[in-house]
This record gives sequence, C-alpha cells and structure tokens, in this order.
Amino acid sequence: MRISSGTLPLIWQVRLLSVCCILLTDFLNHISNAADVPRPKAIVLILADDLGYGDMHCNAPETCRIKTPNMDRLAAGGLRFTDGHSSSGCCSPSRYTLLTGRYHWRTSLQSGIVGVWGKPLIAEGRLTIAELARQQGYRTACFGKWHLGHDWPIDSELKPLFTGFGGQAGGGGQVTEQISAAHRQAWQAVFSQQIPGGPITRGFDEYFGTDVPNWPPYCFIEGDRTVGIPDRLLPPENFVKNQASLQGPALENWSLQAVLPALAERAERFIQQQSAAQQPFFMYLPLTSPHTPLAVNEQWRGRSGLNSDYADLVMETDAVVGRVLDSLEQAGLTEETLVIFTSDNGCASYIGVPPLEAQGHFPSGPYRDYKASVWEGGHRVPFVIRWPQAITSGTVCSQLVQQADVMATLADIFQVSLPSAAGEDSFSLLPLLQGGSTPVRTQAVNTACNGLPSYREGPWKLILQADTAAGTEVQLYNLDQDPREASNLAGSESGRAAAMRQAFEQLIVAGRSTPGPIQKNDVRVTRYPRSPAPAAKAKKNAGTSSRPAEPAKGPQ
Repeated sequence: MRISSGTLPLIWQVRLLSVCCILLTDFLNHISNAADVPRPKAIVLILADDLGYGDMHCNAPETCRIKTPNMDRLAAGGLRFTDGHSSSGCCSPSRYTLLTGRYHWRTSLQSGIVGVWGKPLIAEGRLTIAELARQQGYRTACFGKWHLGHDWPIDSELKPLFTGFGGQAGGGGQVTEQISAAHRQAWQAVFSQQIPGGPITRGFDEYFGTDVPNWPPYCFIEGDRTVGIPDRLLPPENFVKNQASLQGPALENWSLQAVLPALAERAERFIQQQSAAQQPFFMYLPLTSPHTPLAVNEQWRGRSGLNSDYADLVMETDAVVGRVLDSLEQAGLTEETLVIFTSDNGCASYIGVPPLEAQGHFPSGPYRDYKASVWEGGHRVPFVIRWPQAITSGTVCSQLVQQADVMATLADIFQVSLPSAAGEDSFSLLPLLQGGSTPVRTQAVNTACNGLPSYREGPWKLILQADTAAGTEVQLYNLDQDPREASNLAGSESGRAAAMRQAFEQLIVAGRSTPGPIQKNDVRVTRYPRSPAPAAKAKKNAGTSSRPAEPAKGPQ
C-alpha cells in the first residue's frame, strides 16, 4: 500500500526526514572516506599456521617468552587488533572464510578439514579476494600451504594406490616402507598430469607451494603441476612426533626443513619482479609454520632458549616475516603497501604446551584453550594491518573483527561493490583503519573444528553446547568481564541467551550476516546443540567428522 505524505503526522514526517538525512550523511561520509584513501601499489597477506594469540610478543608481553621482533615491528608500524578472529579453530575452514568473506559452515564442510586428496572447497566461480584484486589490475600470487583441495586426477580404482601407508596426526605411528610397481605406475600417470581446481583456478595468476606440508604428496606444486614426479615413500625417520603425519608419495631426498625457506625466497623474488615491472600486486603468503612439521632449520635450533622446537620455529617464522618486510623496503614499496598478518587458528596443544607454560610462556595469552576449540584460544589470533598511507602507526583496536572482513575491506579500498552472492559475511574494516571507533560488526560466528559454533554480540559469547554442571542447554559468557570463559551466565541471563540463539538462527537462514538479498547455503547447516546420537550410531560415525554434508533440500 502506498502512503502519501499527507497521511503521516507532521512529527513522523520530521523524524523520517531526519533519519534519511542521517543515512545519507553516513553514506556520503563513507564514500568520501574511501575516495580519500589512495589505492595501494601492493597488498601482502601473510597467514601464519597455528600461531597462537600469545605467541606474538606484543600481544601478551607479560606471558610471551618468545622473541618476535619482526611481528612486533609490523604491529608498531600499523594497527593491531586485540579481538581479531579466524572463523574456525582449524585450518581449511578458516582459509575458506579468509579468501571468500563467507563463513565456512555455509559449505559442505560442516566440521573437520579438507582431507588428503580432497576436492576443492571453494566452488568454481565464487569470488575470492585474489580474483577481486585481479579484476582491479593486480598481479596475484599465492606461495605456501593451500589446503583447500584440488581436483586430483585420481580415479576411484586408483585411490587405494594413494592411501593406506600409515602415519597419524601429529606425526609418529607405523608407516609402510615399501611400494609396488603398480604404485609407481599410478603415481607416474597422475603426477604427470595437470592438477585442476587449485589456486590458479581461484583467482591467482601464479602459485608455488605445498598442498599440506605434513601430508603427501611430498613435493612442491608450481601452478597446476607437481615439481617432479613423486616415486617413493618418505623415509620412516621423518615420522617422529610433530614431523610428517601421513605416509605417501614423495620425491627422492625431500626435505621438510627446506619448505619454509623456499617460500620466503619465492616471496622475495616476486616482490622484486613486480617492483621492477612497476605492476601492482597482491601476494598471499600462507606459511607452513609454526604448524607441524616442526622442521626447524639448524640456524634456529635452540634460539628460543625454551628447549622447544615449536618456540624455535615461531622465531624462524618471525624471520620470514622480516624478510618480506625488508624486501618491500628494498623495493621502495613500504609506504604504499597494505600488509595484513594473521594466523589460521590458535596454537596446537600437542606441540608441547605444558613445558612451555611451566617456563612462563602461554601460547594463547590470557585466553582459554588451544587450536580446534570453540573457546577463545582456538580462534582469537594475531591480527595486524600496516598501511602507512592510511593507518596511524602504533595503534591498537579492541573492536570485534574477523578474517572474513578482508574481502569487504579491499572492495571498499577499490571503491567497488561486491556482488550480492559474494562476501556474504564480510564487513569493511576501512573505518577502523582510518581511526574510527564505531564497531563495524555487531555479531560474529566462530566454530570449533568439530563444528560446534559460538555466536558473538559485542562482549557476549553464546556457545551452543549444554553445560551439565550448570544445568543449562547453552553457555553464555561476558568476555569483557570474564576473558577466561569461566563463569557461565546462561542461567541468570536466559533471556539474552534465547535472543542471541534466535539471532544466530536468522543469520543462518538468511545465508548472510551482512545487509543484502537472502542467499542459499550450500547445504543444510547443522544445528546445535545436537541431540546425543544412539550408541551404535555414534560408534559407526566415529572419525567421519570431515565428511561433506548432503546438499540442502529443505530449510537451511
């Protein structure tokens, strides 16, 4: 029904006009702010692997015993977020969200990670931050750990020749040492082909790295081909604790220690080449460390003084960050480069956390738990942005932000609008980069690796899991007052918990958390709290947490 202005009381006409003026002013200010920002000549996104919030010294100086001078240098020159998050407490889901600006739990990956020889998680045609930058004339490159799947040319009948060689998560376990001529023949056939579905089909002009450094194939991948033909198994001495995890196809003399330096060298070379060509570039550097394999190079062994390979590898990782920053400086690009540094999730507890804590080093800083967890230590991560042209150096921001927000931030900087089916969960950080204090997002979702979600509204965090001790169906914490998440307030704040639960459900059904048209999730999203499975069914389903969910057929 159309309502003429004459049917509205004068006071409502005035209020409506006032609201319109405010919205128009905010919109014009937003456009003006974006227009005032110069376009960076280079964008560098460095993603550490399993680096805890408290492993970056400037985040928790009182409880960090590892020196990270280059990460600290980066933070001193830019903006450090203290409430920055990955979407998940583990690897593949966080990488998906970072690159697409869309929550991973809207895909088939309802829990777990992309498995060995897994299919691509990013759907063909979905906009990534790399493709967004490429559309704006940037040369795009990815150097490092992908772990988002490929269309490996392995037929079903050949699959048994690529799996079943032993090993276990975290390293160790019994491994096979011998293979047959049939294995070598199959590997020769597969690794001689192109490997579709990887980075160069998802927005990157070039790629060099390892799919997963502690999984096969134990070789580098350049573009869409392996560098060499893996034709043997990795020697069993590589499967000690926290080194290689799964046995499988490998190159002769493959070195776990050589991976990280090779990535650093390629990053340096790319910066030099693009500087010489005077072509703007976007470089995504997903490092393989300090995740396992804890393959510390000799010059870094013992450097932390903590008798910990992990702590030594954090320092070696920090040195790679320094090499990238130095390369930008040498190319004269420091002032005009937007650098983002973060981690895919928290520190993994299995790397030897108790001895570190006994020496006063707490990888999660003041927060609870570690990698894979829904608690803050699982997904609150280092998050720094340096951009001298637009950011005041040495600033700290306590606003809630997500890695998903990189997509909308770049679109804002480029002054382009995202398609309605892209960046559905991405909010622009540009106002915060320019010194603003108004929150850019009022809600966020973070999950454990097993899929258990938490929902944030300001300082309030809802965990959709029962607390049997407190007798509540869900858990609710106030992170401002209780950063260790020790006091469940779901009983005394039952109304707030119910409202947050409903808001989360609406966010699921809408297919997005940003304003815009309703979008479809790829599958029916798993709801929590989950009803306990019958004992027989639970036993049958044990260990299948990373199996893709069925496509959505009904309400999402």
